[in-house]
Amino acid sequence: MSWSGFKKSVNRAGTTLLQKTGQIERTVDREFTEEEAKYRIFEKECQALQKDGKAYWDSMRAMTAAQARIAETIEMFYGAADQTSEGAMAAHAYKRAVDDLDGGFGRELDLPYRTAMSEPLGKMCAYFPVVNEHIMKRNKKLLDYDAARSRLRKLVDKPSEDPTKLPRAQQEHDEAKEVFDTLNDQLVTELPQLLDLRVPYFDPSFEAMIRMQAKFAEEGYEKLSGVQRYFSDSVRDDYAAGQLDAQVEGVLQEMRELSICGA
Repeated sequence: MSWSGFKKSVNRAGTTLLQKTGQIERTVDREFTEEEAKYRIFEKECQALQKDGKAYWDSMRAMTAAQARIAETIEMFYGAADQTSEGAMAAHAYKRAVDDLDGGFGRELDLPYRTAMSEPLGKMCAYFPVVNEHIMKRNKKLLDYDAARSRLRKLVDKPSEDPTKLPRAQQEHDEAKEVFDTLNDQLVTELPQLLDLRVPYFDPSFEAMIRMQAKFAEEGYEKLSGVQRYFSDSVRDDYAAGQLDAQVEGVLQEMRELSICGA
């Protein structure tokens, strides 16, 4: 930081302290305050959306990978007993189906998701540091303006013996006000425009995400439906009637009766 920048920082810190003690009047701009509050909500929600979007896609990857590992274990269980049984053939079909889903997810959906969701979200979030820098600069210039106005008012209320002080203070006040007004007007005008653009900006991403979710669900349903042909038609009715639960409990009871499992 240059010496000039250091002096400005010290002066602004002093102005802030004097404002807190009521010795310098603080400018209250309700219009800017309202627009900044709306912008902060938008900033927070976009950052949360970016985080949740990544977590969602990571979870989808983890889910398909875990499903593939489950299928591998199930295939091993059934195939080790009798590879020609209906159960073994069903386990093999299930493994083939989830392997296709796992591979297809990375091959067909990963790039579209990054293109349609991750990258647009990243680009939007990249604007926030730039906007925040403008807001910070505006706030610094507001402190300069409040300090200049305070000095001018004191000289007006209590004129100095030096006739050059008042014109100089007036010039400093006018210059500080002009700089502040320019930054403030820009933000008050453009912050609402930024927020108004959020819906048309995210519309394609939202539609693409719905389509990708639908595609994944449809392919999953189609592939896993093919596994059902290895089960008897009565399985669904047995499940609805609660008989499958009874079968599971029966097998568990047989396990408990084994000496290696205990009572």
